[in-house]
Amino acid sequence: HLIPLHSSENYFLRIKKINSTLPTISLGLQLSMDVIVPSYINALNGTTVIIPCTFTSCYKIDLTKFAMNWTYQESLNSTEEKFMTYDKKKGMQPVPLNRFGDRVEFSGTLDKNDLSIKLTDVQLEDEGIYNCYVRNPPDRIQGHGVIKFSVVTELPPPRDSTIAVAIGASVGGALALLILSMVVVKCLRRHRKQELISEEKMEEEGKLEPEAVAEEGTK
Repeated sequence: HLIPLHSSENYFLRIKKINSTLPTISLGLQLSMDVIVPSYINALNGTTVIIPCTFTSCYKIDLTKFAMNWTYQESLNSTEEKFMTYDKKKGMQPVPLNRFGDRVEFSGTLDKNDLSIKLTDVQLEDEGIYNCYVRNPPDRIQGHGVIKFSVVTELPPPRDSTIAVAIGASVGGALALLILSMVVVKCLRRHRKQELISEEKMEEEGKLEPEAVAEEGTK
């Protein structure tokens, strides 16, 4: 069966972008991984479009453990079809006989945590829900980004969106700083916890002198 990566159920806070110009940041309640995708994409029929997905993590990608899937749904209630996945030997690869054929390809950069894809010759049948699933051990929780993809046959008339864009830019900047701060704090706490665990194990094994540990505690 073509299914997303398995993991325990996650709940995410969805932050919708203003005027469809700002990305949505799916923020796990445990802050183990942040997946960044746009909430909505409107693509012109017959054109080429990039469907972005990036993520942040305290850990660098270990290609022997990393896993990700792109899936497609006609609607939120329909079955998910996997069309792009990570192969440990071949890297990011379209699934054979996927619904998009050779019109879909990987356009991101794993070294930069960029899992974006490129869809060429967009068709009306491409409308639906696109899911970006990411697992980057030792992060325990799987990341998940959801994109509603719509196809239009003509561009909407231009409109004055200066105010909306200005507000969106300020909100987006503040949000980016907030997310960055939370990720840094999370990583520092995690590394400190790992150091304490390592010290306790070394003490138990007799690799640390009790007197030295006691002196450190009195400082």
